[in-house]
Amino acid sequence: MTKTMVVIAGPTGVGKTKTGIELARAYNSEIISADSRQIYKEIPIGTAAPTQEERAGVLHHLMGTHSVFDDYNAFEFEQDALALTETFFQKRDVLFMVGGSMMYMDAYCHGIDELPSIDPQLRLDLMEQLETDGLEALRLQLKQLDPVFYTQVDLKNPKRVIHALEICLMTGQPYSLLRTNPRKERPFKIIRIGLNRDRAELYDRINDRVLEMMGKGLEQEARALIDHQHLNALNTVGFKELFACYNGEYDLDRAIELIQRNSRHYAKKQLSWFNRNPEIHWFHPSAIHDMLELIERESGALVHK
Repeated sequence: MTKTMVVIAGPTGVGKTKTGIELARAYNSEIISADSRQIYKEIPIGTAAPTQEERAGVLHHLMGTHSVFDDYNAFEFEQDALALTETFFQKRDVLFMVGGSMMYMDAYCHGIDELPSIDPQLRLDLMEQLETDGLEALRLQLKQLDPVFYTQVDLKNPKRVIHALEICLMTGQPYSLLRTNPRKERPFKIIRIGLNRDRAELYDRINDRVLEMMGKGLEQEARALIDHQHLNALNTVGFKELFACYNGEYDLDRAIELIQRNSRHYAKKQLSWFNRNPEIHWFHPSAIHDMLELIERESGALVHK
């Protein structure tokens, strides 16, 4: 029997939480969250973190462990998740990782190098260039220095573009190369499961979930953080649109529409990223029996009775 980590990925709103919990319960196992925003304790509604009821019976880790005021990145996640994995494999044969953060999951599965500290003056220079020349000038510079990451980054997000440029200029190497090279071998087996639904079904779920989040208090959660809207942890769908609403750019109804639209766009981007990986086995979230058969076949571990 091989120690096995089952990595469950998929777009936002597809049903990863419910599926992950069902699979983990079947193996009397535990879950490591691979969500780059659910790690922040102040924003459980906006990140659709599992509720206490959903987490009953299955321990979740790396969820709500940091503050939005903390800096946290994919390299740190890799180190934290590997340390937990080593500990948990002393008592479990099969573990589960659930999330939709592409970089976090790739860092865990394949490794990521520790990135250098950024020269504050360089950051100031790039921020000044953004002010004087605009985002398009920075995009073109990134395209020249790292054409691979240029095709992957959210080009509308100046913080992401600037961060990639900082790494390129500090190291003299493409950011994408540092993120993916070399591929590290893990001392355990990794099974990658992808969840997807018919696009219309997925988009309806996303739209409904946004309304559900608003009903649970997303507006109040965002309003409490309005003074800290500049934080990178809050530069995410749901909060960006509400902050703009509070700043007078449009009304609340329009903000909700934009959260729904941008969530759908993000789901499409996630699927494009995951679809490039031939290691992923794809299932509808309801196909629990088929997923369990795959895990048993690949790991040799029997379902817990």
